[in-house]
Amino acid sequence: MNNHYSPIRLGVFYDGNFLLHTSNYYNYIHSQHRRLSISGLHSFIKNKVAQTGIVADVNQCQIVEAHYFRGRISASEAAQRGNQLYNDRVFEDILMAEGIQTHYLPLRNFMGKKEERGIDVWLSLEVLEYALNDRIDMAVLIISDTDYVPLLRKLNSLGMKTMLLSWEFDYVNDEGVKMVTKTSHELLQLASYPIPMHNIIEKGLEKGDEEISSLFVDGDTGSREYEEYDEEPAEPIVERSEILSIKNGFGFVKYPNNNLYFHSMDVIGDFYDLMPGDPVEFTIEKNAQRQDVAKNVRKL
Repeated sequence: MNNHYSPIRLGVFYDGNFLLHTSNYYNYIHSQHRRLSISGLHSFIKNKVAQTGIVADVNQCQIVEAHYFRGRISASEAAQRGNQLYNDRVFEDILMAEGIQTHYLPLRNFMGKKEERGIDVWLSLEVLEYALNDRIDMAVLIISDTDYVPLLRKLNSLGMKTMLLSWEFDYVNDEGVKMVTKTSHELLQLASYPIPMHNIIEKGLEKGDEEISSLFVDGDTGSREYEEYDEEPAEPIVERSEILSIKNGFGFVKYPNNNLYFHSMDVIGDFYDLMPGDPVEFTIEKNAQRQDVAKNVRKL
């Protein structure tokens, strides 16, 4: 009776940085203390598409394209980070096992900091190519930035259905600063099927939903899924910038795209000698919440 339904070809596209940030939240901040599972996400996606009613059942949902985009440090830099090169391969093996094609661009130096440049453009172009060549019927997007709004608008003009996996969460870091992550409101409005993952996950975990539990890796099974990002440099790189502001016992160093917090205890010399505009050198380290902070701050 459901023979009039046609199989649907899904293309899944990951902004790797957003995936990492969200997985870090569940691993380090959330009570789950587990990372997101790639295979679990793919199963969840197919079930969600089936629930829209555009296919008869989940077996008619097929992920025919899956792509992962992210900036990456050079091989020589990775070689200085212990097992970084090995961990890179481990993570790529996991992506390969799920049929995900990787796309990397070198991280670029911008005002002394390595940043991703062009990832959003590359991801958007790949999605459009598959849509224009009729190689997918629905684009499933794991993205969050407003930079992708033109992509969603173009896909809508082409009549391409889109599913957007969105997250919204916040927490207070160990410096008392509230950190907020949100998927762009414009993206949510433009997507054919916006999926509020944070709500679905919380409700599913409360009910003991097996499908939601499978969105997370199990202990040793997934301990290396994202380990490529967990290695810290053996010798922190010394950066240079200037003091942005000084408060009572802490301050901020000017640094794109997010200025770096530092505590008075992390200053080499007298904290009270520092003034806004003073040139300083410092290292960048992770705090307990995996946020970048300035350490070993020294006035030049």
